[in-house]
Amino acid sequence: MKVLAAVALLSVALVSTSSPKADAPTGFDNKSNGMVDEATHQADQAKFDDTETVADGLGPLYNAQSCRECHQNPTSAGTSQVAELRVGHQGPDHLFHNPEIPIAHGAEIITGRTLVNDRSICPNAAFPDTEIQEHVPDSENIRTTRISLGLLGDGFVEAVADETLVDLARKQCAESHHKICGQAISVPIVEAPGETGIGRCGWKDQHASLQSFSGDAYLNEMGITTRLFPDEVTKLCNTAPEPNDQAGPDGLDDVDHFARFIRASKTPARDAKLADSDRSQKGAKLFNKIGCAECHVSTLTTAPAGTKINGGTYIVPEALGGKTFYPYSDFLLHNVGTGDGIVVPMVEHYGRNMYQTKWKNFSAQSFHNAQNKLRTAPLWGVRFRNRLMHDGNSTTLRDAILRHRKEARESAHRFDRMSAADQQAILEFLSSL
Repeated sequence: MKVLAAVALLSVALVSTSSPKADAPTGFDNKSNGMVDEATHQADQAKFDDTETVADGLGPLYNAQSCRECHQNPTSAGTSQVAELRVGHQGPDHLFHNPEIPIAHGAEIITGRTLVNDRSICPNAAFPDTEIQEHVPDSENIRTTRISLGLLGDGFVEAVADETLVDLARKQCAESHHKICGQAISVPIVEAPGETGIGRCGWKDQHASLQSFSGDAYLNEMGITTRLFPDEVTKLCNTAPEPNDQAGPDGLDDVDHFARFIRASKTPARDAKLADSDRSQKGAKLFNKIGCAECHVSTLTTAPAGTKINGGTYIVPEALGGKTFYPYSDFLLHNVGTGDGIVVPMVEHYGRNMYQTKWKNFSAQSFHNAQNKLRTAPLWGVRFRNRLMHDGNSTTLRDAILRHRKEARESAHRFDRMSAADQQAILEFLSSL
């Protein structure tokens, strides 16, 4: 009996040590995932939602006046129908080149970026004769729109170990006999000069860090300069002191608050009613069977709490460490036949000192290799989108599936050959995400 009792105790111990990791919290309730207290989270959201003015440093070229303007469905940091414009051209060397965009009747040429801003602050009362609206020259014949991304739950995405994504890419390529090979790309960590990490934020995986991502968007989408991105795109019409955003009494600036708000957000919750339906559960199995889950990976786990990431500038907190979450993405770059032909512009995304810094494991060639690749779109929260794919040009889930080619052509072909009932099961499953 003593032996049996000992075996029973040992079995309990083994079960407890091998139990699955805790799931990341889900929801659209604007509450913290536990990383910070509710008062702090609400204060950070107020920063995220705040509208910028010219006096704050808005522009001179910009797309939006607040973070929530591009990330707000069904709540702040959610998805959006807003799309930005990017362009460029192929040079005589057959390589992609950033555009040259004249403003102020040719008085200045905007370079170093592929983004073309939709708005400007001039002409205005202070500068009635200065017009700086950007227009695309005929020479820039590579053109695309990119729809704004959802940010909810991205704190968990950021906390996935680099090695996890690298190993996923290797395994994926080996198991598919090189038919499906996601690219893991090393990108600069702007707040840690010289350090790089595996990209996972943005349509081109241009950032690994939410701090870098937030600083980039603050400058390029709103025109607000910060300690991370201190240089204006143009000085024309500019009157606000530089950098526009300064640290508050707590030592944190807006970029710090944005990053903390995103990190403390919950992951998108599923539609419980649809998720529990027999047809949706059948659709989930068919989704896996036809190969969609090769890239739209259902489950990832974050690094343990206490792990240093982002060049040692950020430690994975207890609330985010060792958590399992369900993004339906591998966060790798793939060529699925919809690539926009745009190469990541270094200066735009990493600042004007990009080339004065020696970055670890950095290869500009890897960015050129990804010219026609895009990050696998996470499908969590996809039911809140009615414009799909990177450009927003697909308006139904069926359209989006059938647009997949190249690495995803076999899966799209299998879907196309399914019975109407099986196709509908997959679509109901996707509608539950």
